[in-house]
Amino acid sequence: MEALLSERIEDFLSRNGGKKVVAVQGLGFVGAVMSLVCANGLTEDYAVIGVDLPTDEAIAKIEALNNGVFPISSSDPKVQEYFEKSRKKSNFLATHDTHAYAKADVIIIDINLDVDKVSCEENELESYDVSLDGFKKAIQTIGEVCKSDVLILVETTVPPGTCQFVVKPIIEEEFQKRGIEFEGYIGHSYERVMPGPKYIDSIQNFYRVYSGIDERSADRVESFLKTIIRTDEYPLTRLSQTHATEMAKVLENSFRAMNISFIQEWSNYAEEAGVNIYEVIQAIRMRPTHKNIMMPGLGVGGYCLTKDPLLASWSKQTLFESKNPLLNSEKAVQVNDQMPLRAFDIIRDNINGDLPNKEVLVLGVSYLNDVGDTRYTPVELLCRKLLRSETNLSLHDPYLNYWEELERPIETEFEKMLDRDYDMVVVSTAHSVYRSNDKLLDYITSRKNLFVLDCWGVFSAEELTLIKENNNIKVIGRGDI
Repeated sequence: MEALLSERIEDFLSRNGGKKVVAVQGLGFVGAVMSLVCANGLTEDYAVIGVDLPTDEAIAKIEALNNGVFPISSSDPKVQEYFEKSRKKSNFLATHDTHAYAKADVIIIDINLDVDKVSCEENELESYDVSLDGFKKAIQTIGEVCKSDVLILVETTVPPGTCQFVVKPIIEEEFQKRGIEFEGYIGHSYERVMPGPKYIDSIQNFYRVYSGIDERSADRVESFLKTIIRTDEYPLTRLSQTHATEMAKVLENSFRAMNISFIQEWSNYAEEAGVNIYEVIQAIRMRPTHKNIMMPGLGVGGYCLTKDPLLASWSKQTLFESKNPLLNSEKAVQVNDQMPLRAFDIIRDNINGDLPNKEVLVLGVSYLNDVGDTRYTPVELLCRKLLRSETNLSLHDPYLNYWEELERPIETEFEKMLDRDYDMVVVSTAHSVYRSNDKLLDYITSRKNLFVLDCWGVFSAEELTLIKENNNIKVIGRGDI
């Protein structure tokens, strides 16, 4: 089997003769789309090989990619456009054969690096740990076969210190075992991928920060990035060392996580004080220095904000041997993890705790609007609380038909959800389809004594007025309703 896979790679490269080879390690939400961007390079026509593990899930994804089906749902039409272009050019191949690394001129690392959280029943963070074992194994796999002059570019969000203290020593050790000297390049340039309507643009048309373990590596990273990113419009920013770029990623995400956790307690305050926090924030945003203050919501999800502050704190204590954690950053994660409990409390209080057998329509399970992604979605905790309270859940999301974490089907056709009588409607993800939706509004206003919870301020002032005529509606952060 391995021989057949390697033959397929050799055949692919033969058909793309003369092209430089880019291997992307990891075909998840970042790696799959990064592969497409590289396959549609701006100034260089690359042969791109996406590599993932030989697991059942990954093999299914690999087969889909090679059979013309992009396996990640997206609202960005450019994703399918770029995929079809790469298919037409025949310059993208997916595989689980590590032989790809032996052929690559550039290897981009886009693999998961998780934080193991230990939380109590109410999602209160009790402890956490970071294991680099899987990441180290992935780097070792590269070092065992890669070229001596390869560029290894880490895009994965890693604890500061990883390139110097982990990647470089492993690569050098593997080359020492091979009896040859590593003459290549190691760099770090973190991704800022947003898997929504600007999925491709968040890679190709966005600012990049980069560095290398030395100046020659940084120069090599710069040269490569200029072939795939529109650096004329979005100039690159070089930092002095990989510690700095690694810190930049976890710092910017920690800042956003703290901004969200900060507004959570102010949303609660506004509700208790009978204040509309939305109009308060809009007024504050008129001040240019405060435009990035967050709006309230159900909570934080996705792969970055739920863990990156912890990665940073772990790095500070473990790789740099500090005695003190990043307390504010850790606290932000704790607060954000528990935000959905506030929504549950609002539901319970407004129906007097009478939850068993209630019919509940949950609109949106993704962690982010207009994205098909349930990784660490805050909707999960809310739904688990509702299920433990013996409610009957009906789930809708335009981008997903199955929820793996809850092992439940999801309806994608909105009209089918409006054929039933519900006791409660919860707008749990701010998908565009729920805004200014006449069918949703007609359904709600045609009912009486329906409880509606808007977790994201989706309904306009006019819609709220109509809904309130016959129903009870609450909006997180709106103490005036």
